[in-house]
Parts: sequence; C-alpha cells; structure tokens
Amino acid sequence: MKSVVGKFTASNLHWVGDGFPVRTLFSYHDMARHVSPFLLLDHAGPTEFPPSQIPRGVGEHPHRGFETVTIVYQGEIAHRDSAGNGGLIGPGDVQWMTAGSGILHDEFHSDAFMRAGGVLEMVQLWVNLPAAHKMTAPAYQTISAARIPVVPLPNNAGNVRLIGGELFNRKGPARTFTTIDLWDVRLKKCHTTTLPLKAGRTACLVMIRGDALLNGTDSIRENEWALASENCSNLRIEAKSECTILVLSGIPIDEPVVGSGPFVMNSEQEICTAFADLQSGMFGSIRDAS
Repeated sequence: MKSVVGKFTASNLHWVGDGFPVRTLFSYHDMARHVSPFLLLDHAGPTEFPPSQIPRGVGEHPHRGFETVTIVYQGEIAHRDSAGNGGLIGPGDVQWMTAGSGILHDEFHSDAFMRAGGVLEMVQLWVNLPAAHKMTAPAYQTISAARIPVVPLPNNAGNVRLIGGELFNRKGPARTFTTIDLWDVRLKKCHTTTLPLKAGRTACLVMIRGDALLNGTDSIRENEWALASENCSNLRIEAKSECTILVLSGIPIDEPVVGSGPFVMNSEQEICTAFADLQSGMFGSIRDAS
C-alpha cells in the first residue's frame, strides 16, 4: 500500500481580489521539492455572496511559466485574457490556462451569479511547466462538465471525474505539457476504495469535503491534504462521511523553481526578464473573445 509521509492543514483564510476568499493548501515557496510538478493549490469558499450590482473578482494580472487549472464546484466565473480567450465556467466545469510565455487575464463572478448571489466554491491549481516549455505560446482550454468522463468505482463506492491523465484504462480530456493525473473523486459514506497510484510520482490527496481514513491509519478532514510516498502503488480510502477528494499525481520536474508573484521560472534572471517584458507591453492587453 502507498504510505502517507505527511499530512498538512490549509492556511488561514485570505482574500484574492474581492471575489475569492481562499485557503492555500500548499505552495512552492515552502513545498517545491515535495509537490513538483505542482506549484500551488488554493481552495476558495464555500462562501455565500449576496446579490450585487458591483462586479467581484480579480482584475487584470499577468502570469508566465506555468499553467492554472480552475475547477468550479459551486457558482460561476467569467474569464478574459490577452490571447482573446474567454467564457464562463460553472459547476463541474474546468478552465485550463497555459500562461507559457506570458498572458494577462481577469476573473470575475459572472453577471448572472453577481445579480442572483449564491454560494461560490472553486479550486485553483498551478502546474509547473518544464524549462523547455516555459516560453510556449499561451493557450486556453474550457473543459465543460459534459466532456469529463465519470468513472464508477468498484463496489458502488462512488465515482471519479477524470479531468486529466488516466484511470482504469480511461483518459481525461485535458491536454497537458506535464505528465499528471487529476481526479475529482466522490466517495460515498461508509464505503472504501483503493486508487491505483503510479510509483515514482508525486501524489497528493486533498480533502475538499468530508472525513476519511487513509491506508487504515491516517485520518484526513476538510481543508487538509496528504502527501503519499513514491515507493508503492495503491491508496486505500475509507469514507467516514460523504467525501469530495481531489487527487493529484505527476512526474516531478527536476529543475530549479524560482518564483516572484505571478511568475514562476528557473532563475532570477528569467524573473527579471518577465517583469521587464510585462512593463514593455509584450504581454499584450485583455480583449474580449472573438
């Protein structure tokens, strides 16, 4: 069985812009060696927002050197960027943005959600790009809930929404530069399942909602995450309640990680270049999708 080598608790709540109250589960600033190829994971909400006439969210900001993956559980988000991409993502949808050589974007509650109010809950994951792809052209994938395969777990224990990678000979729709599995697991109360994890990979299990026991010894609760060892191949999960679990697995990138704010590169010089390129206008400007 794949053993758990660490269990961690999310940071205190902080705001990103005025639309996203988030808890950071992990960050490359202190966990880079352990979570590669992943860089950061934020869990926003669940938070009840009253109806409003004033847009809430995060205004224009840049990224370079990695990909952002946004999974919406509740609510609806609107996106625009400097590559001309845009659209709405609602419950079950995933937005996969490759910042690559540089992109500007903004994220706000959608007009409909803003006017009606409601509960917002989402996760944003940062996935590192290898040095060979850090300056790739920016790209954008809207992965609707309808496109994500739902894979049943044995013994009617629940199911897995297969966002990226593979599980039980099925493949997820996300196109990736970095070899990863990204599974959105729903496990029924008092049921048990064993997930096959590939040896030699980083593997993290994030409890979005619920309470479970891992490999018969390690308990994990909401807004906690566990880091598995790399020397075995299975993770047994016993659900004490209805569980929503995000499982991340990937081949580590054995390269330096140097970041500053919205940029994650391989050297301080590349960070300086990113800021200079931003100031010179090389990231373009946000425009509505054509």
